Amino acid sequence: MKAKNRILMNWIPLNTPNKKEIDSLAKQLSVDLLISKILVQRGVNTFDKAKKFFRPDLDDLYDPFLMKDMDIAVDRIKKAISKKEKILIYGDYDVDGVTSVALVYSYLIKNYSNIIKYIPDRYNEGYGISKKGIDYAKGEKVNLIISLDCGITAIDKINYANELEIDFIICDHHIPLENLPNAVAVLDPKRKDCKYPFKELCGCGIGFKLIQAINIVNKKPFDDLKFYLDLVSIAIAADIVPIIDENRILAFYGIEQINKNPRAGLTEMINSIKSKIKINDLVFRIAPRINSSGRMDKAMRSVELLIKKNHKDIFDLSKEIELFNTERRIKQEIIINEAIEEINNKTEKKTFSITVYKQDWHKGIIGIVASKLVEYYYKPTIVLTESKDLIVGSVRSVKGLDIYNVLKKCKNVLIQFGGHKYAAGVTLNKNNLNEFKKMFEKNVKSSISEDQKIRSIYYESEIKFADITDKLFRILDQLAPFGPKNSKPLFVTHKCLDTGASRIVGKEKDHLRIEVIDNYGEKMSGIAFSKANYISEIKKKQNFSILYSIHKNEFNGKNNIELNVKEFRFD
Repeated sequence: MKAKNRILMNWIPLNTPNKKEIDSLAKQLSVDLLISKILVQRGVNTFDKAKKFFRPDLDDLYDPFLMKDMDIAVDRIKKAISKKEKILIYGDYDVDGVTSVALVYSYLIKNYSNIIKYIPDRYNEGYGISKKGIDYAKGEKVNLIISLDCGITAIDKINYANELEIDFIICDHHIPLENLPNAVAVLDPKRKDCKYPFKELCGCGIGFKLIQAINIVNKKPFDDLKFYLDLVSIAIAADIVPIIDENRILAFYGIEQINKNPRAGLTEMINSIKSKIKINDLVFRIAPRINSSGRMDKAMRSVELLIKKNHKDIFDLSKEIELFNTERRIKQEIIINEAIEEINNKTEKKTFSITVYKQDWHKGIIGIVASKLVEYYYKPTIVLTESKDLIVGSVRSVKGLDIYNVLKKCKNVLIQFGGHKYAAGVTLNKNNLNEFKKMFEKNVKSSISEDQKIRSIYYESEIKFADITDKLFRILDQLAPFGPKNSKPLFVTHKCLDTGASRIVGKEKDHLRIEVIDNYGEKMSGIAFSKANYISEIKKKQNFSILYSIHKNEFNGKNNIELNVKEFRFD
């Protein structure tokens, strides 16, 4: 069962930049006006900016010691090593946390053996720093915990660790509370007193800055760090952070590392990808597999996969993780269908938000389900389930609506909450469920604007098919890696007609292979994923508009430029 409703969508052209800027940059770079316009729309409006954009340079990474407390963190780690203290690397169970632990652990273990790693159990401990994890550290006679991708709001837990005489270095990228935890060092560019120039690093990015700082203090060459950039790029892709500035550099060289010299643990995952690895492969193929073990309560398996070198171990772990991923997909489909059924059966249709709840839904999958429901219904969504006599949930938002701020207004009925602008998690008592649902709906209603109720998709320019050339594709391809703040360019072409050859394709018969002609007589082929239900309208021999990106279809040794259709609009 799938949601059949078509979401109303606004097609909005990006603001047209200053024509003088476009003309000037086009001359400086010797490119056509369309390319110049796309660059200027991204803030790349000078020759020097274009050079840095097209040729990211590791030398442009910021000094890690610009981050507040970095000097303190490095000194404490050096002290721990000199005194032979036991260090525990603690991370969350998602891709960002897993890659962070793998990165910092594998870097430190090269020269220091008294080190262990820990990832909390999703069901028994929940997100972030747990009392159980601290107790485990105490039992292992740990003196120092380095937490990655978590800890910035764990004030009580850090106080508990201090009582047990365990020091904490927090490496996090989430929004802090008004007061910071009483840790030895708190590395988070989002803390108000941190002057680090770039605020949008992921958790693994913070971990990388930490090892970069240690590397500098130990007077080691930067080349020693390149091996770890693959993990950073996977985390950047998975955590949906803006791929601009420092993230663009890290992602660019991380993907290059994966293509040139992938770590042993990634080889099994990428062997099935026949073409050059791109950011989409990280988002849709590699990250879900790394994530699947955490969703199935075995996150440490993915950590082991990423740090192991023995082929037999890697092969066995890869197979196990692939089984986790298959199980995840099956459970995910079941929960999505049950959630859709619950939504469709509700009498109160005209709500501003969606909240669904079932006590036996798998905790590790509800985040994916929440994202899918936003995709289907385009409303802020909470998916709730039970865990240890409490209700836990994943929250996802629509573009422009800060869900973290909405949840702040509900904090009186929550045990805890945390997250980002568009994704968060909540924990509450069962007896507060109805009140929380009402409060969430009320606060979404008062916070959401009219334009946030309708999905908007922004495109670069209206073009004709004759504009789509090999040269255009080559330059567009150099804009990668794509992601937030550097989206893959989208274009619109109006007055298209089916040539008669468009057809339904795919194992499930849910995709469209289109063959279309524009108003100037130029033909193009393309694919429209999950758009098979548009076939009858396309076949009416009436004009329609298409919104699409341009990609290269590599099949049977042939490379053809074609359209990847995002939406149709019928006149």
